[in-house]
Amino acid sequence: MAAQKQHKDDVMMRLRRIEGQVRGLQRLVAEDTYCIDILTQVSAVTRALQSFALQMLDEHMATCVSRAVAEGGEERERKLKEASDAIARLVRS
Repeated sequence: MAAQKQHKDDVMMRLRRIEGQVRGLQRLVAEDTYCIDILTQVSAVTRALQSFALQMLDEHMATCVSRAVAEGGEERERKLKEASDAIARLVRS
C-alpha cells in the first residue's frame, strides 16, 4: 500500500514539473522571448509529456492488460483493443 502511495506521489511530482514547464512557456511568450527559444522549450515539454504517456502505457500493460490476459474472455479482448487504440493515438500525436 505504501508503495502505491509513493508511486502516485512520484507521478504527481512529474506532472507538476511538466506543469511548471508549461507555465515557463507562458512567461517566455509574455516576455516576448525569441521564437526559436520558445520552440525549443515547446519541444522539451512535448518530450516530457510523451515520456509520461509511455510510462503510463507501460504501467497499464504491466497491470491492467496483464491481469485481463490472464483472466481471458471478453475482458481480455477489450483490454487488448483499448491498449492498441491508446498506442495508435500516441503514435499519431
